[in-house]
Amino acid sequence: MACFFTLFSLLCLFQKEVEHAQRPAKPNIIYILADDLGYADLGCFGSKRIKTPHLDQMAAEGIKLTRHYSTGVCAPSRACLITGKHLGHCEIRGNRQAPTGYGQLPLSDTATTVAMLLKRAGYATALVGKWGLGEPGSTGDPLKKGFDHYFGYTDQVLAHNHFPEYLLRNGEKIFLKNEVQYQAPDSWAKGRGSVSTKKVECSQDYFSKEVSEFVHKNRKQPFFLYYTPIIPHDNGEAPLGSQIESPTTEPYTQMNWSEDEKRYAASITYLDREIGKLLAQLKKEGLDKKTLVMFVSDNGPKQRDAFESTGGLRGKKRDMYEGGIRVPFIARWPGQIKAGRVNEAPSALWDFLPTACELAGIKQPHTDGVSLLPILFNKTAPKREYLYWELFDGGDKQAVLMGQWKAIRNGLKVGQPIPLLELYDLQKDPQEQNNVAAEFPDVVKTMETLMRRAHLPSKIFPLPLDQ
Repeated sequence: MACFFTLFSLLCLFQKEVEHAQRPAKPNIIYILADDLGYADLGCFGSKRIKTPHLDQMAAEGIKLTRHYSTGVCAPSRACLITGKHLGHCEIRGNRQAPTGYGQLPLSDTATTVAMLLKRAGYATALVGKWGLGEPGSTGDPLKKGFDHYFGYTDQVLAHNHFPEYLLRNGEKIFLKNEVQYQAPDSWAKGRGSVSTKKVECSQDYFSKEVSEFVHKNRKQPFFLYYTPIIPHDNGEAPLGSQIESPTTEPYTQMNWSEDEKRYAASITYLDREIGKLLAQLKKEGLDKKTLVMFVSDNGPKQRDAFESTGGLRGKKRDMYEGGIRVPFIARWPGQIKAGRVNEAPSALWDFLPTACELAGIKQPHTDGVSLLPILFNKTAPKREYLYWELFDGGDKQAVLMGQWKAIRNGLKVGQPIPLLELYDLQKDPQEQNNVAAEFPDVVKTMETLMRRAHLPSKIFPLPLDQ
């Protein structure tokens, strides 16, 4: 019997060694971050009206994480993702314009990004799409934050317009054939918001071409592609009824929907098709089994009741309720991730940096995330005590998730009394309809303690807790 167990142990060890040997030492990493896509805007996450066959196939060939979390809004999500810090420690905790008015608050010169770490490890690195973390020449310039190359929008206000005057390639303006009218210089974004009076060329077409060229050029070396389309974000500067800027309404033209609804659905189906082209290219160029592809959204949707975009979850973009922060996550890696799996372990955008570091075999700095590789490879999910949020956009707020419990504090204002916590049992009440704080005072105290522990005071984003 002892011999049997010894032989069995050796076989298990051999199998693990074989699995490790078959895994590329430095696999390619593609991280796709959609913009304002709701949790249930994909067929594989429950959409009954929007067609997403390629992402559905990606999920069927890989894994879905059904409790993956963002921060609730654009710039903070991107900052947490790229630095591995949650919102209690991240430098950027809300959408704020830079003091110049051009672009958003930049990452500091001391901020370490996943692109910097992967570049040092020998990866070719590129950003294609929306950045929102610093303008050219600032401390947050993508070229200073680990990217060999970038193309797209650095200013997320300019990125409201899907038919812009120009895009940036490594600081150089690449002009498109559109005719654009800008807001007045004294507007809130210093004239950066715009509407196109003549729409000829869509930015997404340029993004798809840039992505394809980067993948082909770097097919013989490990690469990291941070791909950040602006679909399905609307253009708030455009007149009502024309704020969703899709180049077509197909395949929904004949539907009895509003124009915005047709274009919203069409834009997502359009992005789905472009991602399908990318996955086909990976296969054609022999990169399929060398490349981990992840697809996520940066936050929940704006109010999209017509499509039930939150899947019945409470809240929307800028909320701490599940509809504002829970986002779809798909990962695909043929030969490494078992097809058709679903995992419900809580995870977050700030888990990407430690995941990428483990994939590349490099030491990671201290972060608030954990590597998702155990989940992706069907191992035991990593232990984590809690997930924490604070957000300074649409009203200051905090939230913490610990096990079945979710606590939210809305309406924070410096100089004002600290509001009471709302407490929800997500196991019994995933729609967060029943505030049970009065029934569980001990849980409330624990959650308040976690909120204080997770919060690092910020001069730019102060909380009453700092007083």
